[in-house]
Amino acid sequence: MYNLLLKEMRLSASILSYLFILFGLMFLLPGYPILCGAFFASLGLFHSFQTTRETNDIVFSALLPIAKRNVVKGKYLFVCMIEICTLLLMLLTVCLRMTLFLQSSVYRNNTLMNANFFALGTACVIFGLFNYIFVRGFFKTTYKLAKPFITFIIACFVTILAAETAHHIPGLKWVNAFGTEQITSQLIMLATGILIYLLLTLVSYRKACNSFEKIDL
Repeated sequence: MYNLLLKEMRLSASILSYLFILFGLMFLLPGYPILCGAFFASLGLFHSFQTTRETNDIVFSALLPIAKRNVVKGKYLFVCMIEICTLLLMLLTVCLRMTLFLQSSVYRNNTLMNANFFALGTACVIFGLFNYIFVRGFFKTTYKLAKPFITFIIACFVTILAAETAHHIPGLKWVNAFGTEQITSQLIMLATGILIYLLLTLVSYRKACNSFEKIDL
């Protein structure tokens, strides 16, 4: 498993996949839809899949003395690594905004979503959608990128719009809580987001393996 991940990191990955992890810091931006950081991190991963297609990396990987299922596993390991790194950076910014910057006026007067555990859970959902829609879609053909990525973009921004709208709905103001306000509810929403991420990723991985097994390279 380690060798599969190493191969993806050194041979297949686009440098943009690493650089776009820094978009996790968008959680520090006031007056901006912070969940776009998850989209940009996904865009970085898209560039790695584009590199994979242009360099015939899938054919190279399939010629290695490994099962075809492991080719899919290598891609998923890399994708999940980038996503987790981005989420950890987001978690750091959430902790800063919930503690050090708690009383900052630029955040207190922010009309858009605050960086809290609900936002972090929603970022997990966006990454889960990327894995289910785009990565699974890629392994249906291993060369068609546009359709699954456009579908993901639509799903991503619908999710962002719903999350940004939520705290304006009567009774849901708590999703935009500051600091440790509503901390129990916030943690439940984070746990729900993580669970959705895991389920979408596992289901998409199995479906991607089944699709890739049927492809005649």
